Amino acid sequence: MKAAVCVETNSPLVIEDIPVPEPRDGEVLVHNTACGVCHTDLHVMKAEVAFPLPGVLGHEISGVVAEVGRGVTHVRPGDRVVGSFIMPCGACENCARGMEDICSTFFEFNRLRGTLYDGETRLRRASGEPLSMYSMGGLAEYSVTPATSVFAVPDSLDLETSAILGCSLFTAYGAVANVGEVRAGESVAVIAVGGVGQNIVQLAALSGAESVIAIDVGADKLELARRMGATHTINSREVDVAEAVAEITGGRGVDVAFEALGSAATTRQAVEITREGGRTVVVGIPPAGTTLDVDLARIVRRKIQIKGSYGARARHDVPALLRLLAAGKLDLGGVISRRVSLDEAPATYEALDRGEILGRAVVLTGG
Repeated sequence: MKAAVCVETNSPLVIEDIPVPEPRDGEVLVHNTACGVCHTDLHVMKAEVAFPLPGVLGHEISGVVAEVGRGVTHVRPGDRVVGSFIMPCGACENCARGMEDICSTFFEFNRLRGTLYDGETRLRRASGEPLSMYSMGGLAEYSVTPATSVFAVPDSLDLETSAILGCSLFTAYGAVANVGEVRAGESVAVIAVGGVGQNIVQLAALSGAESVIAIDVGADKLELARRMGATHTINSREVDVAEAVAEITGGRGVDVAFEALGSAATTRQAVEITREGGRTVVVGIPPAGTTLDVDLARIVRRKIQIKGSYGARARHDVPALLRLLAAGKLDLGGVISRRVSLDEAPATYEALDRGEILGRAVVLTGG
């Protein structure tokens, strides 16, 4: 099969022919249809996040089940499926207490070692050299993933479009519903409306927020945010964000501010526009070692909560999202601006790094 391999940091992905992997007990082999292009992959490619290389990135897939390992009963070959980037083990302490979004096994084995949960990768070059897996290694024609992260997609949903459910929409849902707990009538701001940010906008609107303020430096992204449900837009290159938010909210600030870029400057800005008693939710992944400098007296005296949000709870939240999509409550297609072939993946990540991708791009992997 073809795979886009990250051979070394600060270099383009390389398209290679490697053997099709095989699933083991409790695992699913997916013939991938599409894989979303996520900024988190760029952190690995740019050495901003430590990850063993060479490896296959991509963690946002849809496709058709090709084979299942022993013990897998909820999907079978031929089923149309989507995969979540967090692959919960279902057995660690965090999974047991209902916090699959911070599954300790996932972080220890996959994010630190690039393997599945027996300590081995399923991907290898023809020479036998192992290739690390970032989640399921979705930038390939086939992927192996634990069955806990695979979900059947209703026939009414487009399979290519559904790929971005597994990270972009999944991450946004965790931030809005589980961490930000956006309630009807509240005011919301979203700083950085890329792929995840656009989905935070539409989920906040769906939650009944009275005002949804999209903040970005790109006019095209702000225009898309309007279509996704933003009631107001602010171009931070043109106006002072704090003053603009104050004008929109009557000087109060917002009940919930989401930061979806992953920088100290925009996180500090999110804290500054959060009203007393409000919540700042940090969603964007910053380079390792990034620190935040904020006025602690203001945090204490105004009872502002700063919360981190990483993904969502796969087995609880993906079925909920699939129901919302099937009912026509959410628009995934509107977030996708590019559909490219696997051969075009290296150039597409370079375009993402230059800030040229509006919303989300997807790589059509051939399933």
